[in-house]
Amino acid sequence: RVMAEDGMIVIIATIDSRTGDIIGNPDIISRGFVYMKENKELIEKTRMKVKTMVKTLDTTTPADDDYLKNKIRNEVGQFLFGQTKRRPMVLPVVIRV
Repeated sequence: RVMAEDGMIVIIATIDSRTGDIIGNPDIISRGFVYMKENKELIEKTRMKVKTMVKTLDTTTPADDDYLKNKIRNEVGQFLFGQTKRRPMVLPVVIRV
């Protein structure tokens, strides 16, 4: 029901397992939420928010992946609601390389 009304957004963050730093920019995929080409500014703000979250965390231990996913889910969900008044399902994916 949530996806039918507000869509979903997938956030893929690639993290260096040795340093805990984010590699490149997080990838964002939107389905049924916003049209990405028309909302580049919103997508870019979301991307920067995720980068900041990863930088401020100590992500050197793998146990922190669940914490990071929950933090991304909660903070990005609140940010997007504040910007659009819609609550998409936020699916964070953390990949360690």
